[in-house]
Amino acid sequence: MADSSFDVVSKVDKMEADNALHQAHKEIEQRYDFKGTGASIAQSGDKILMKANSEERVKAILDVFQTKLIKRGISLKSLESGDPYASGKEYRIEAELKDGITQENAKKINKIIRDEGPKGVKSQIQGDELRVQSKSRDDLQETIALLKGKDLDIDLQFINFR
Repeated sequence: MADSSFDVVSKVDKMEADNALHQAHKEIEQRYDFKGTGASIAQSGDKILMKANSEERVKAILDVFQTKLIKRGISLKSLESGDPYASGKEYRIEAELKDGITQENAKKINKIIRDEGPKGVKSQIQGDELRVQSKSRDDLQETIALLKGKDLDIDLQFINFR
């Protein structure tokens, strides 16, 4: 019997993220507490820029955006936001949605599988994802449960289970 396998990836659904951004923008435009504060949220390339006239307001914009991401099923582990900083008369926060598993995180996951996973399981790094193989499907399911139980700083999905 051939080896069974699955891929470990960390992907963000771009359409859902875009929808969350548009919903946050709409809410910021309509909410009374944001009126006259210069509050805005916009995307430029991979970066998301939030602006307001005070540090508290810009943090509130980030909170609104995070709420919309959660409602859309996107983990906050995928959102990497900086600290508020002053830029002229306004405060800004730059955020970014992380996509893919970095080499460092891939090595960390590989080590967890090797050290704590079932014996017949092999894993290898393939670009920004990880391929996990074993002769036993039960071992693969055990490996998925192991990785879900670990508190890693990235959002993992398990795809192509065959």
